[in-house]
Amino acid sequence: MGIKTHKLNRSFRRFIAAQRMFFVATAAPEGRVNLSPKGLDSLRILSDTRILWLSVTGSGNETAAHLLQSPRMTLMFCAFEGDALILRVYGTARVLHQRDDEWPALSAHFPAYAGARNIFDLTIDLVTTSCGTGVPEMTFVRSRAETELVPWYAEMSDDELAEFWKKKNMTSLDGDPTGL
Repeated sequence: MGIKTHKLNRSFRRFIAAQRMFFVATAAPEGRVNLSPKGLDSLRILSDTRILWLSVTGSGNETAAHLLQSPRMTLMFCAFEGDALILRVYGTARVLHQRDDEWPALSAHFPAYAGARNIFDLTIDLVTTSCGTGVPEMTFVRSRAETELVPWYAEMSDDELAEFWKKKNMTSLDGDPTGL
């Protein structure tokens, strides 16, 4: 039987810090549920009940659109190496953009990634674990985000990035605004 608690303990914090990727899930009251893998050095634990993660530009912006309608968010961390474990963090989140007053202070927690688009600020209300023995053990090869994604955005001018956002990141799959 897994653990249920309302905050991150020291062992959970160490487990999260050791993971090379995590998954984020959100849903608006209507429409599609979104589940996305995330990587890079893009997650920071600020306290036992607060996590920040930086989103780099991608082909969509579902998480931001969903949070404008419903602040629910779940992060999931899976052990792909070592002892099996799945850790889920549930809570409410808000999205911040580069134009927001808090952006400079919060973005300072992360490397200056080209294409940085949103920061998500999650307040934790539940943490659960499960065995994770159904997750395959795998060996890490490389970070595609570091070798392909970020360099691609680094070559874009500010105007080109703004045009990309306009084409791909202004509305969700269901046509809802992302706030970008």
